[in-house]
Amino acid sequence: MAALAAPAQNAPYKFDFGGGIGMSSYLGEANSTLFANPGFAAEAGVRYLPNVRWAIRGTLGYSSLSGSTKNMDGYVPGELPIEFKSSVISLGATAEFNFFPYGIGETYKKLKRWTPYLSVGLGACMATYSGGHPVALTMPMGFGFKYKVKPRLNLYLEFSMTKAFGDKLDGPYLNDLAGIKTSFFKNTDWYSRLSVGITYEFGERCETCHYVD
Repeated sequence: MAALAAPAQNAPYKFDFGGGIGMSSYLGEANSTLFANPGFAAEAGVRYLPNVRWAIRGTLGYSSLSGSTKNMDGYVPGELPIEFKSSVISLGATAEFNFFPYGIGETYKKLKRWTPYLSVGLGACMATYSGGHPVALTMPMGFGFKYKVKPRLNLYLEFSMTKAFGDKLDGPYLNDLAGIKTSFFKNTDWYSRLSVGITYEFGERCETCHYVD
């Protein structure tokens, strides 16, 4: 956040909005392999663009999660496999850092039409399945790639991992299977999203405004 206050070149527009679709995946007691049992993911969001290096993003997302202990070795209990399916609605705010000054402009500004970026933030989610609607705080973390098609139109590809500070996104029967007691930080659920999307910028920033009384 301190870097946001540092002098930096302003972005020509204050905001963007858009969304994307992709694939979701779950990591927890019923799945220990990334991208196993993939599901559908969708997201919509708005960014505030203070400058060409940083963005503050608010996101509303949907992820379908599923898993099974059928193909896992050494799970507890060792009788019948346990399976689950759930839908997760998430709401979060993240800070994004662009590796390059992102934009289209005069050569002397050294702007680039593409940039990789990193993001981290805080949020909350609610899972829905037969028998419950648990809620948990979350910490989304991601990296991605942006490309500016036109001055106001952007494409992005992003992979994110979200840590849920809870162990009930995968249903009521998958808690502490190995005898490791869940706490706020330990033995909790994770889910990921791999998505592609598009955004449109609005709210033109006035660099030299002249007001007449």
